[in-house]
Amino acid sequence: MTINDERFNPEEIETEELDLDSGEEASIEDAMEEALKAVEKSHTDESDDAPFGPSESSDLDVLRQEVKELRDRSMRTLADFDNFRKRVERERGEQRRYAGAEVLRDVLGVIDNLERALEASGGVDELREGVELILRQMADLLKQHGVERVPSDGRFDPAAQEAVVRHESEEVDEPMVVKQLQAGYWLRDRLLRPALVEVAVPAAPMIANDTGDDSDA
Repeated sequence: MTINDERFNPEEIETEELDLDSGEEASIEDAMEEALKAVEKSHTDESDDAPFGPSESSDLDVLRQEVKELRDRSMRTLADFDNFRKRVERERGEQRRYAGAEVLRDVLGVIDNLERALEASGGVDELREGVELILRQMADLLKQHGVERVPSDGRFDPAAQEAVVRHESEEVDEPMVVKQLQAGYWLRDRLLRPALVEVAVPAAPMIANDTGDDSDA
């Protein structure tokens, strides 16, 4: 092959296609090494026909330097990304471990009031009043964090209520909640737990037993 007077163009080199989609995950460093070897192999094959002139040799050195710099930048980028990934995983782990810290901090105030109520002297009425105050404090705290009770009366809602007791009633036309056995709670639009309720359902219609007395005297 005869070398023309035109300057050497690296884009005209036919290099072997790099298999980056193989089953094994090749690193960018390996890919750069493979690209460099392919370029050198292409120039070695061409040197069998005609040697490179000074200009072509200089271009090859420039190409090798560019590949080396690209490999170095790629390795630095991979290292930065790996550090970023580790930092994100560490932060996510800390968030999972301390996700309830804010809520628990507020609950500590309720526990303080319970301890004061136990230490306080007084009759049953004073103790009951103190417990009711603490219960209202806890309800307000739950509401601040988006927790609300499932309604405990009205039409039975199977999406938020669980009927543990059922009985027929002629006073209802559809299943109705008549008693709450355990409160249920929503966390915004997500159900934390269903309410356990007693439900009255419409009475089944009576089927007349028509035996018919067709006997004639």
